[in-house]
Amino acid sequence: MVEDAGPGFDDVYRHHFQPLVVQLYAFVGDMGEAQDLVQEAFSRAWPRWHRIARYDDPVAWVRRVAWNAGVSRWRRLRTARLFHQRQRLEAVDGPGPDRVALATALRTLPAQQRRAVVLYYLAELTVGEIAEDCAVAPGTVKSWLHRARTTLAASLSDNGPEHPDGSRPAAPPTRRTVD
Repeated sequence: MVEDAGPGFDDVYRHHFQPLVVQLYAFVGDMGEAQDLVQEAFSRAWPRWHRIARYDDPVAWVRRVAWNAGVSRWRRLRTARLFHQRQRLEAVDGPGPDRVALATALRTLPAQQRRAVVLYYLAELTVGEIAEDCAVAPGTVKSWLHRARTTLAASLSDNGPEHPDGSRPAAPPTRRTVD
């Protein structure tokens, strides 16, 4: 007794590829995507065709695989879109003219003075902590800070450079004093 091998893969592909593409196109709304999904389903069927061909409706298997692949892609895209929406960064204005002027003025200072200013005013270290960090005497740090403030004051004073809009940069913050 000879067992029925079912329809051949080539025949099923030739007769059902286009109708399946039309069905998937109606679902996904994109012809290229529909073609890719049906092609993927047939690609998955090919290595198993000896078994699938014996099903009552082998085309139903291919349709189900294509449909499931479409649903999976839709879910992945939806998840990616939702993730992207949650990850949007707020637009932040660039630095103001005062900050640009201060950064420019800081770049004119010698490295040791700039380091002392940054550690003292931004990192809020004491003169003693800066001296220890830089391996110098506290008097040296005080001298760096004094010279840096003098240079910055001259650069940022009313006699200093103007902004392109004609305004003058603000003086550096003076919320702390040297010990």
